[in-house]
Amino acid sequence: MRVLMFGWEFPPHISGGLGTACYGLTKGLSSFNDIHITFVVPKKHGDEDQRNIKLIGANEIDLKNFNIDQVKKLQSLKQKVKFSQLSAYITPDEFEKLYQHKREEKIFSSSTSSGGKLGFTGKYGSGLFEEIYRYGLVASEIARNEPHDIIHAHDWLTFYAGLEAKKTSGKPLVVHIHATEFDRCGENLNKQVYELEKYGMHQADRIITVSDYTRNMVIKKYNIKPEKVVTSHNGVEEINQYHETPFNFVKKFNEKVVTFLGRITYQKGPEYFIQAAYKVLQKTKNVRFVMAGSGNLINEMIKYVARLGISNKFHFTGFLGEKDVKRMYENSNLYVMPSVSEPFGISSLEAIQNNVPVIISKQSGVSEVLKYAIKIDFWDIDKMADAIYGVLNYSALRSFLTSNGKCEAAYLNWQNTAKKVRDIYFSLLYKMAG
Repeated sequence: MRVLMFGWEFPPHISGGLGTACYGLTKGLSSFNDIHITFVVPKKHGDEDQRNIKLIGANEIDLKNFNIDQVKKLQSLKQKVKFSQLSAYITPDEFEKLYQHKREEKIFSSSTSSGGKLGFTGKYGSGLFEEIYRYGLVASEIARNEPHDIIHAHDWLTFYAGLEAKKTSGKPLVVHIHATEFDRCGENLNKQVYELEKYGMHQADRIITVSDYTRNMVIKKYNIKPEKVVTSHNGVEEINQYHETPFNFVKKFNEKVVTFLGRITYQKGPEYFIQAAYKVLQKTKNVRFVMAGSGNLINEMIKYVARLGISNKFHFTGFLGEKDVKRMYENSNLYVMPSVSEPFGISSLEAIQNNVPVIISKQSGVSEVLKYAIKIDFWDIDKMADAIYGVLNYSALRSFLTSNGKCEAAYLNWQNTAKKVRDIYFSLLYKMAG
């Protein structure tokens, strides 16, 4: 089976968990002899791991055969689903600052009228609006030339590309939901992103969600028939061992370390982590807290820590690459994921892999598959603080969570996830053929 897959990022060029999930899934799928994947990204950098896939950058495609009628056809779909200049993890406040109206005809002007290649940055940011449409234009051309039996599109950024590919080839479309606009923004969602998500889901032939938590949200919030939505939980890729210069947060003290690692945004609940840290520090001083990551709330969180008077026990690292993440886990005694709405939460599995016990919110997909983790409601600061204190101070509890959790994580691998996705592919093709 030949799979034409559309993503927006691929390691090592990632901004969040989407690229990590795409890498793990494609690696798992490629282990089956009957699956061959062509993976498309907006921009190919050249240093990606291409051993398991054929990687195509939309920036490499020559559009000299396109004409203005094809561009107009593409633009007609734009009238059905209105976009704005948005990033994958944008908030409404960021949207207001970011949005600058540009005439749509400029998107396609020089390169499509005379032939050539469209420009892609391959990044999130103010030009994303243009790139989403350009990606759809190129996706149609790729679908025309790349042999495939099924189309697989990851998250809302690629839905437009998947839809254009389906229009061109007539092959069935699978959309993979790693997060929804409700996860990113709660009820204060951006309606334009929501409409695109909804349109893509309704036009797709099958929807894969990363958890039952997300599946229920898709069914209820997007009015999707339950039989169309299938859950395939994420897995975890074994973290490589590195021997390079270690991350600069080298432990030179006796205190224990509690880590938050992820985007510092509303969705991830960083303020609840800080509130719990404050409560723990009222009971013990033998602990330090680390918030690793970047995001739109980082400055606000730094000020919050200062107001609470715990800056001497709290560290902000900024965004960490894969090697530094590994070193961060090595320096941690506990990992906390207090997400307000988490479709899955691969980072908790990575922590367990590295012998770090975890506390996770009940509002996460990974809580469905992990038994040996402490689960709390993200808003219950008292229980979160008590759990942190207990894990740090009772070695038997810490050992119990670590040893049993690692056994669980060993089963939650991308090979098992890929097997289920493969079954979804064949089931869909069988249904379409019959």
